[in-house]
Order: sequence, then structure tokens, then C-alpha cells
Amino acid sequence: MLKKDFFKGKRITVFGIGLNGGALGAIEFLLQAGAREIIATDIRNREELTPTLEKMKTYKNITYVLGQHRPEDFVNVDMVVKTPGIPWTNEYVRRALEKKIPVETDASLFFQMVKNKIVAVTGTRGKSTTAALIAHILEQSGKSVVRVGINQIGFLSELSQITPESIIVAELSSWRLSSLRKLNWRPDISVVTNFFPDHQNYYKSMDAYARDKQAILEFQTEKDTAVVNFDHETVRNWGEKTRAKKVFFSQQGMPLPEGLSCINGEVVAYQGGVALPLFPLDTPFLLGEHNQANALAGIAVAQTLGIPKDKTAGALKSFRGLPHRFEVVVKKNDITYINDTAATSPEALLAALNTLSTPVVLIAGGTDKNFDVTALAPVLYAKTKAIVLFKGTGTEKLLPLLEKLAQAKGEERLFPVVGSMRDAVTVAEENAEAGDTILLSPGMASFGIFQNEFDRGEQFRTLVC
Repeated sequence: MLKKDFFKGKRITVFGIGLNGGALGAIEFLLQAGAREIIATDIRNREELTPTLEKMKTYKNITYVLGQHRPEDFVNVDMVVKTPGIPWTNEYVRRALEKKIPVETDASLFFQMVKNKIVAVTGTRGKSTTAALIAHILEQSGKSVVRVGINQIGFLSELSQITPESIIVAELSSWRLSSLRKLNWRPDISVVTNFFPDHQNYYKSMDAYARDKQAILEFQTEKDTAVVNFDHETVRNWGEKTRAKKVFFSQQGMPLPEGLSCINGEVVAYQGGVALPLFPLDTPFLLGEHNQANALAGIAVAQTLGIPKDKTAGALKSFRGLPHRFEVVVKKNDITYINDTAATSPEALLAALNTLSTPVVLIAGGTDKNFDVTALAPVLYAKTKAIVLFKGTGTEKLLPLLEKLAQAKGEERLFPVVGSMRDAVTVAEENAEAGDTILLSPGMASFGIFQNEFDRGEQFRTLVC
């Protein structure tokens, strides 16, 4: 087990400072742990990184290398801590590894320093909501919980909050899981929500993406539990990759060997194939079938940890969801404004549209993540009354498909492309009327116009409130 004094006197490169303070928690921790020098390096320049650098200006013993990366900062150091999204194939990461310099992420360091019970959640969609719901259920039942990775909460910054009684609830991306595989790490309870195409601008293949996701299951033992989505055949089959006890969940009401199913609005527990009704699935602030699946995953974890069913049912009713994930921001002039900026894949966008029964003015588009949008275009065309698109490489692929559909139908429908959130909201409101919903659900990445998807959502919230 790694101890805090390990870092005393060390010279450490933090690779990637980030625009949303992503490395701040790691840098703070390393300095407090006695690191002799932190080399903070980022390809962005000082002006671009101003928001983060302002938060770091009180710290000493930091050497900034901005607008470039220097090879020596990856070989003449004791450790490299990389931003999770930087691939292991990166030339500077490879330089460090070739020189036997350890390369870590915030998550890999964190989990080497804790020995508490761990509930870890991954999946292409729903992992943030599911992890936050699990934490909420546990807290409402009187458990001590430390959240990490959920909705921009850091890892190393939370170490000081941990007590011997704390249960760690972690959201883990495929990128962080790739670093944990190197440790043969395992959680006590793993949760896999689903698996869809994503991050194809990072991974060379879906198999590579899947392999990183599967790391959450790979090293579990018979003493552990794997909570797995039965409705997704791919994920269901991943259950064969773990020795852990498998607990399935099914929003589609499937009979299960072990786990939870939703049947006519009722949560039904299967034990040895025998069905036992528990309670109605009542989640007033979580809308849509995808959130029913997230709720079932959370209930399965609560059951595994022995939480009384009345406590679980009560927590489901009070859980209000997370910002930026199908968040009803405001209703004005009989128009509902929904912030779903965290929908950065076509599947997430479609899930949002399928949840709504009102006419939709959609704000979508942005930067390409190497998705095939051929099948997306006709669904967007059919399920919306108007579409406003952010400029970007993804929009450049989607727009011609939408225009071709309008031409084939003989409709004079326009798809304005804008370069700011202010313009997007203005155009959306010009196309909306009483009873409509203005939905920000981009289905693509935010790069180019926004710092990140959360900046995109915050700008939307500010403008419409």
C-alpha cells in the first residue's frame, strides 16, 4: 500500500494541467505530501490556462512549462502523473516508460492509498447518475460516503475526507480504468451500466475501448460482486470475464437468475430465479427509461450492501439527479429548457429525445468523435421541430445529411449553424412556442467553442435563467 510519505522529496511531472482544474487536486496533494518540485506542463499557453493557473498561484515549488512539452521533464523525474485522457501511446508517456519512470493517474495513486470498501461504476452512459444515486442511497441510510470522479469531483483531493468507516463510491472512465489495470486493481462492487460506441477519436477500435472498460471486472474475486446490465448483450457477456458474484439488472423486465427487474413499474428481486416484489420504482426527478436502468443498478448495490428496502425507496424519491444530465433548468413562457450537455454521443442524444413527448427545439452538434451519424440524422429530423447546430467537425458530417432529408421530403427546413451559446439560444427561442421544449443535447464533443461540456452547460444555464 502506497503511503503519503512516498512522495516526500520527489520531483514529479504533472502532464496536462487542464482547463477545468483537473490537475489542481493532484498538484495540491503532491505538494502537501512533500514533493520537492512539481513540473506542471501543458501544450496550451498561459492565456488559455488562466482560469486554472489563477487557482494555483498561491502554491510554491511549481515549475510551469506551457505551450510545449520538454523531453527532459519525462525522463529526469521520479514520477509522471498524467491526465487520464492522455493515451499511453503518447510519445512523452512512452519516453518515461522506456526509462522506467512510473506513470500514474490521479485514480491509480488514489486507489493505492486506500483500503476502504469500494463501489466503482463505469459505462458509456449513465455512470455519473448511477454513481451519484448509489452515494445518495448510502448517505440517506446513514453510511459514511466519499465520492470520487463523480461530476468533476477529484480523487487525490478527497483523501483527507476518508475515515475507516467510509465507503468509496467512484465513477471511472475507460481512461482511468486503463491505469488501474496495470495495478491488477479490483473494487468490492463493480457496476457496468452499458456499452456504446464512444471515444473513437481516442481508441483505434471498439475492442480497445471495451478492453479498458472490462478492467473494472477483470481482477475481481469470488468475494466481490459485479452488477451488470442484462439488457445489453455485450455487457451481459462481460459477466463471463469476472469471478465475482453476478447480480443483473433489467429495465426491460427480463426474468433473471439473480438481480433486479422492473416489471409494470415494480422493482422485482430475483433470488435463485424466484421473483420477490420489492417496491414501486418511483423516481420523480429521474425521467426516461435509461434512468430507470440507472436506478435499478443503484438499488442492486444497495441490496448487496444490506440497505433496508424502505431506506432505498425513500432515497430514490428524493434523489434530484445531477447538473448537466437531462437537467430541467427553468420553465418560462410555457417553454421548458433542459440542459443535457453531458450527452456527448449519439446514443445519449437519442435517449434524451426518446424521453420527451413535447415538441422539441434541439441544440446539438459540435466536434466529431469519429461517430457514424448516418443513422442519427433521420431520427433527429423526425423527432424535432427545429434543430440548431454548433459549428464543428461533427456538424460538418451531420448537416449535409439533414439537408438531404429536407430536400427529399420537399420541405424548406433550415438547420442554422452558430458559433456561440448566445446565438444558439437566440435562434432556438425564435423557433419555440408555448408547450415546446428547448433541449441542449449535443451528441458531440464541445471542443472549439467551449472549454468542455460543463462550460457548455453552464453557459446555457446562465443565458436561459
